[in-house]
Amino acid sequence: MTDNRAVSVRGLTRRFGSNTVLHGLDLDLQPGSFTALLGRSGSGKTTLLRTLAGLDPVPEDAEIRLPEAVAAVFQEPRLLPWKRVWNNVALGLSGREVKPRAERALSEVGLARHRDAWPATLSGGEAQRVALARALVREPRLLLLDEPFAALDALTRIRMHALVLDLWRAHGPTTLIVTHDVDEAVLLADRVLVLDAGRIAADIPVEIPRPRSHGDARFVALRRRLLAELGVEAEVIREAA
Repeated sequence: MTDNRAVSVRGLTRRFGSNTVLHGLDLDLQPGSFTALLGRSGSGKTTLLRTLAGLDPVPEDAEIRLPEAVAAVFQEPRLLPWKRVWNNVALGLSGREVKPRAERALSEVGLARHRDAWPATLSGGEAQRVALARALVREPRLLLLDEPFAALDALTRIRMHALVLDLWRAHGPTTLIVTHDVDEAVLLADRVLVLDAGRIAADIPVEIPRPRSHGDARFVALRRRLLAELGVEAEVIREAA
């Protein structure tokens, strides 16, 4: 039987002192899928993403299989202020084609004109575009996004949503986004996981054709269901609708 999973996690438990953050978690992501991970603060979302990104060690009793090429984008762009934009994109790369590769990635995110700029001159949205370019230039087969738009204003966030979907269609990486924003999860993903106390409490497909609209009855219904999974009371859901 052919195993076509891009990501496979089995029995992942993470403890910090006496606090168990992830409890024997199992997870499969299919190649080219776009999955959103929701959960209240402290549910283990970022711990899971950091483990997949290789930033935290994998416990000996867990089994994790990942593609060789993994890239992550975080809430903060984490650009080096003493390096120009293209140098930030090319950070860690080697070879004669480094600068052209960085410039092509910047062109994809609409920042070709800023390749020689200093990070301090960029807006918040532009800095996050550089962070996306830095991830894309590595041609990842797994793209991890940890609340990358949380610090952006509403209009910039909308533009970044459209950009991420365009880049996902163009490159086809398996994508996992961690977010607190239910609307963002429904707008972007084809599958939403709800993490609660270190366990996957809900696994819900998003069967709404793109482009998606907040006014679509299916969008509203799924939004309400996800809010309920997150423990938001029905009265609050009705008031927010």
